[in-house]
Amino acid sequence: MASENKILYIKGDRDVEVTKPDVTLGDLLSMECTDKLMLAKIKTLKIIRFKKSGRQRCVVSVLKIIACIHEKFPEADVQNLGESDIIVTYEDQKTPALAWHIIKTVFVAAVTFFGAAFSIMAFNNDVDVTKLFGQIYEFVTGQEAGGFTVLEIAYSMGVTAGILIFFNHFGKKRFTVDPTPMEIQMRLYENDIQTTLIENSERRGEEIDVGTTDTSGSNRN
Repeated sequence: MASENKILYIKGDRDVEVTKPDVTLGDLLSMECTDKLMLAKIKTLKIIRFKKSGRQRCVVSVLKIIACIHEKFPEADVQNLGESDIIVTYEDQKTPALAWHIIKTVFVAAVTFFGAAFSIMAFNNDVDVTKLFGQIYEFVTGQEAGGFTVLEIAYSMGVTAGILIFFNHFGKKRFTVDPTPMEIQMRLYENDIQTTLIENSERRGEEIDVGTTDTSGSNRN
């Protein structure tokens, strides 16, 4: 029964952001153990120290974390329930000015709006939608289209509704509980970035793993 009290469950995400140079295990992991005193001490164990200022990144193997725990608590039975490699990103906590946030928001909104408008207009011009609508209008009514008709109005409303349904939200309102296509693509992109960072770190021998003594992260950008 005594050994069961030393079982330590740890769970770490694949990507963790920290804002202080001295990184402890409590900053990287979620942990659970019936031995609360040992748990509190393990959370304060330092695993990385960033010496430079600015944005830095390093990859820590879970084996290094387990070795760090066993160095102080050899009797602990560590059970990993999370990732095998953790990307640690350090950046000084700075709050940008409100004006800068507004400028970035306006810029992104403008680029998105005009880019989408240009793409739609280029597509319509490429397939000559105006001529097609004119032919349909003449075929149905027997009269030539004298400008904008109900077809153009219905088409514009349909494009707007289609965009809203496809992206699954309008402003902060979400139509369904499913993630939006943009969220799915962003998560796939993030996963690709994280996989590349871990593999590059392993190939270059920069991963903080068992047997390595450099845990400063100072030479990893």
